[in-house]
Amino acid sequence: MLAAAAVHAQSTRLVVPYNAGGATDAYARQLADEMGKRGVQTIVENKPGASGMIAADYVARSKPDGLTLFIGSNSTLVNNVVLFAKMPYDPFKDFVPVSHFGYQPMLLIARSNAPFATVAEYVAYARANPGKINRASVGAGSITNLCAVLLDRAAGITTTHVPYTGEAPLIQAMLSDQLDVYVGSATQAVAHIQSGKFRALAVFDQMRMEQFPGVPTLKESGYDIDALAWFGFVAPAGTPPAVVDRLGRVMSEILTSDSFTAKAARMGWIRRSGTPQEFGRFVQKEYKLWGPLIKDLGLAKSM
Repeated sequence: MLAAAAVHAQSTRLVVPYNAGGATDAYARQLADEMGKRGVQTIVENKPGASGMIAADYVARSKPDGLTLFIGSNSTLVNNVVLFAKMPYDPFKDFVPVSHFGYQPMLLIARSNAPFATVAEYVAYARANPGKINRASVGAGSITNLCAVLLDRAAGITTTHVPYTGEAPLIQAMLSDQLDVYVGSATQAVAHIQSGKFRALAVFDQMRMEQFPGVPTLKESGYDIDALAWFGFVAPAGTPPAVVDRLGRVMSEILTSDSFTAKAARMGWIRRSGTPQEFGRFVQKEYKLWGPLIKDLGLAKSM
């Protein structure tokens, strides 16, 4: 018991702001396994809730020794800053970037027995039944909600937003017909789409997905909306630069390997790599892009 506790204490922790079993959690566990193969013993901890702020605050307050990393995203590192009037952490002051690690194109997914099978039918049904469609996401500040809000706005429709703390419980609600649609990744949906339980209506990207060549992009469906869920690692502010650089090099080795690239693709991810400095510049760029848009949508500081 004591030996196990000692190993656990020295392990690098990847803190995921969603429930176990979701797409981000699954990808994080693959990365943790690869890190372990390269001498960085790593475990995954799940701390869902509050649009990722519980997990983010936990890591921001952790010891800056490189042993606690936060898996940040559009939501937690960019969108929450604009969405929430009060936050327990500041993503630009409380963290240092470590590495970008990938993104997922978003899919508009419906239950197979929903009264619509295409984007055009979805929009027509929503216009005829304002607010009747129950649309899920993994949080108000997540890209899974924001890109759906963009579609609502572009199409002139109203749907009822139902937030969840992760994709796994969301999918269970879809399977039990408590929900009509959600925007999410292919990772957790692929088996249900292939089995016919779910129906993919469109891809929020500029190109179709390899796994679903028959599913059109949203642009092909008449709406020029491009939205990706990107993710990367950050560490508590004050983490020594040498430690950050070492972790960044390990991640770069993993993310540029052919074997991991193929594995990521099978999970519905498109891997990305880069230095800590490059990831930091990317986050700043995303903030400048999405911040004004969230304000324009009337969502800023509304929660």
